[in-house]
Amino acid sequence: MGKSIVYSILFLKCPQCREGEFLEAHPYKLSNMNKVKKNCPKCQLKYSIEPSFYTGSMYVSYGVGIAVAVAVYVLTLIFGLDFGPTGILTSIVIALIITMPYIGAVSKSIWAHFFFKYDPSILKKAA
Repeated sequence: MGKSIVYSILFLKCPQCREGEFLEAHPYKLSNMNKVKKNCPKCQLKYSIEPSFYTGSMYVSYGVGIAVAVAVYVLTLIFGLDFGPTGILTSIVIALIITMPYIGAVSKSIWAHFFFKYDPSILKKAA
């Protein structure tokens, strides 16, 4: 049984085989921040269909950022933290700054998963 699409997206794996690494380095390594590999090390999938392919992931990044902001707001309500509007806004901004590299990486992964389909037989062919 293959790994799930959620696993593949959250752990930044190849969209085709769901095992190879998607990024050159960890999202928080600033020298290579969110740099996508040219090919999957396991199945050799070429990660970029065309030049500037991952520009579209900016739209996904906006949605993921909104989800993080809403999650922070809901958590302040659940835990009964009364920061007031300025405090809530500050906590959302801090959460977004801290998670920005991961949001960018996950957004690129989601974008790639829109265009590349999972093929469980690909690893058998590659081996």
